[in-house]
Amino acid sequence: MKIKDPDVLIIGAGASGAAAAWSLSQTSLKIVCLEQGGFMNPEEYPSTKIEWESLKYNEFNVSPNIRNLPSDYPINDTSSPIAIANYNAVGGSTILYSGHFPRFHPSDFRVKELDHVADNWPLNYYDLEPFYNLNDKMMGVSGLTGDPAYPLIEGMFAPIPLGAMGEVIGKGFNKLGWHWWPSYSAIITQEYMHRGKCINLGPCNMGCPQGAKSSTDVTYWPIALKNGVELRTHCRVREVTVDKNGKLTGAIYYDKDGVENFQSAKIVIIACNGVGTPRLLLNSTSKCFPTGLANNSGLVGKNLMLHPLGYVEGIFEEDLNSNLGPHGCCLQSQEFYETDLSRGFVRGYTMQILRGPGPVETTLSGVGRREIPLGMDHHKAVKNTLGKAIGMGIIVEDLPELHNTVTLDPNIKDSNGIPAPKINYQLSENSKKMLAHGLEKGKEVMNAAGSKKTMSFGPVRNTGWHLMGTAKMGNDKENSVVDKYGQSHDVKGLYIVDSSIFVTSGGVNPASTLQALSLFICNKIKEENNL
Repeated sequence: MKIKDPDVLIIGAGASGAAAAWSLSQTSLKIVCLEQGGFMNPEEYPSTKIEWESLKYNEFNVSPNIRNLPSDYPINDTSSPIAIANYNAVGGSTILYSGHFPRFHPSDFRVKELDHVADNWPLNYYDLEPFYNLNDKMMGVSGLTGDPAYPLIEGMFAPIPLGAMGEVIGKGFNKLGWHWWPSYSAIITQEYMHRGKCINLGPCNMGCPQGAKSSTDVTYWPIALKNGVELRTHCRVREVTVDKNGKLTGAIYYDKDGVENFQSAKIVIIACNGVGTPRLLLNSTSKCFPTGLANNSGLVGKNLMLHPLGYVEGIFEEDLNSNLGPHGCCLQSQEFYETDLSRGFVRGYTMQILRGPGPVETTLSGVGRREIPLGMDHHKAVKNTLGKAIGMGIIVEDLPELHNTVTLDPNIKDSNGIPAPKINYQLSENSKKMLAHGLEKGKEVMNAAGSKKTMSFGPVRNTGWHLMGTAKMGNDKENSVVDKYGQSHDVKGLYIVDSSIFVTSGGVNPASTLQALSLFICNKIKEENNL
């Protein structure tokens, strides 16, 4: 049933938008969500097809510039060593994410206080803790309690099995005396809420037909829709609107036929990620906001953080079946997460163990590195490599810097004529030193585990999943875009719930934290409206 005059308009149906829709659907509020993508059909995910690996180079590519689907918009990232990765659909980028699901550490909210860099958040870990716990329950998170790197986390399903690969690399960490722990994974290891458990299909990063990976189209959205939320797909929002006095009125969007529509609302919640959100705000100009909506501070689109990613790979003698199982979920180490100035940089990084590539990627990368020949010995060389590789991602904490920006491209537009976002981004000297340190330590682990050949490089270009910081949260309206509860300092009733409001980036994947933030903000909306 179409809702004519909603109380709340949510823009974006991904990780944070879905959590917001579910939270507010428990009230009497009338809610509409606009999503520029559509519903995914799990029966059409690549892992149901024999050519599954080749599909990630085309319609399931992480880059919208390569996919070029009707739901995508172009992103000019030529002025960045890291290309932007996202996905536009009901479920957003959780359709293609790996499900690696760690939380921020308590220290991540206090970097100014602890390390004299960036700013403290206006909230702390313990403000978010009940919402972390709630989100774990709603998403379905697997892991092992007792990790000394965190406050106590309970109530998870059994962790994803380490497999032979995990046991080998775990022994490498043990040999060095370094911290490691089974991954916190948004992948269920037992049947839960009508979802099937993980059966090691493997290519999690191209959708999970089993429903075991906790993308929000199978977690939050079914319940939100049952509770009466109206989700309009293939609707691209051009701008959020205000009246002549700067009071929020709603949004203008294009439907699937390209027809322009206006949707009024009392509350507008933006959940478009750290690139899509500043793009929308900067394009929402008016007499009251000539430089973009909610941009009196001038910080919309500033302080972009992307988590530069380093990659280390070891090749082992024994067959580890490393090409099987959830790609991004095995174990992690946070041995070098907290600041130690003797290393030459502040803050730190996570080592995320990645399972090895499939046969096509193994072959292509091996041929490219001239390690797998063409001709008579080709198949023998592939066999000697497939299932024997262990990968490691070095997730580098990115500090906010004003020169790292999202702006509107003056020339490139999407299919509806809306200006594309333009990325200007450079690695700081601190990030470069941290990345180099992580690559060296990653090689040490591989060698300690018995790798016969180890390689490393970074930053890896097509890894710009973690889009943070471009609509900063803070108490001071001169130095932030939204307040502690995600509401614009400039426009009452305008909220942002995605990772653009992050003050700092931490050294872990942001999905768990951005969803906890969304639930935290929506809880405040309910309190303020006596719901």
